Amino acid sequence: MSVRARRHLASAEGEEGPDERWMASYLDMITVLMCMFIVLFAMSTVDKEKFEQLSASLATGFGQDPSEVRDVSEGVVVPAELLEEDGAGFMQAEIDAAEAELDAAEAELDELTALRDRLRQALVEHDLADAATFTIDERGLTIGLVSAETYFATNSTQLTPEAVTLLDALGGVLVDVPNEISIEGHADQRSAVAPFATNWELSVGRSTQVLRHFVEVDGIDPGQIRSVGFGDARPAAEGSTEQAMAQNRRVDVVVLSSADEEVRRLLPDLQGAQPRF
Repeated sequence: MSVRARRHLASAEGEEGPDERWMASYLDMITVLMCMFIVLFAMSTVDKEKFEQLSASLATGFGQDPSEVRDVSEGVVVPAELLEEDGAGFMQAEIDAAEAELDAAEAELDELTALRDRLRQALVEHDLADAATFTIDERGLTIGLVSAETYFATNSTQLTPEAVTLLDALGGVLVDVPNEISIEGHADQRSAVAPFATNWELSVGRSTQVLRHFVEVDGIDPGQIRSVGFGDARPAAEGSTEQAMAQNRRVDVVVLSSADEEVRRLLPDLQGAQPRF
C-alpha cells in the first residue's frame, strides 16, 4: 500500500472518533454555577448590626414594642410618639362621635316625649284619656287606636262619631308636626267577610279613612302622610281570645322619627320598656 493510501485511510479513521465539542458547553455551565455559589455565599454573610437596626425600624413602623436596639433611621419611619398621638386622636374621635349620637338620641326622645304629652293632654280635654295608647321606640311615636269596633262600624270602614272626635283631637296637634306620619291598619285572624275579600282590604280601607279625615278635615299636609294595611300579618297579641283579637283589630298612627338610623337605634335603650297607656 502506498504512503498516500495509508494517509487517506488514517484520515478516514480519525473522522469516525468521538465528538468532544460538548466539553465547551459543560465547562461554561460549571463556571456559571461556581459564580452563582460565590454570590450566594457572599449574600449569606449578614451584618448583625445593620440587621438589628432594620429590625428596630420595622418594629417602630408597624407600631410594635420597640426593641432594645436604638432605631437610627430618620425620615422614613413614623416616630413612636406620633403613632401614639394618632391612636389617641382616633379613639377620641370615636368617643366624640358616640357622644354626639347619644346627645342626638336624647334630644329626639325629648321631642317625641313632649309630643306624646301634648297629644295625651288633647285627649284629656276631650274626655278621651283612655281612648289611645302611646309607645316610643326606634320608629318614633306610635298612637294606637285599639279595638277597631270603637272607631268603625262592624265589618265596615265607616268612622264612628267617637272616632271623629278622637281624630280631631289628635289632628289638632299633629297638623303642626313636621314629621312624616304613617297610618297603619290591622285586623284579627278571623276570615274576612263580604264586602271585603281579605283582611288586607279591610285594614287598608280603615287606615285610608283615618288618613282622609286627617287631610280633608284636620288639614294635615297630604305630602307627609301615608296609609298602609297589614291585614292580620302583624298581630299585637297572640291567641284567639276576644281580648287578644280586640288588640289586633287596631289602627296605628305612627309619627316617624326623622333622626338618623344610628340615633334611632338608641331610643329604645333610653326609653326603656315603654308601656302602652
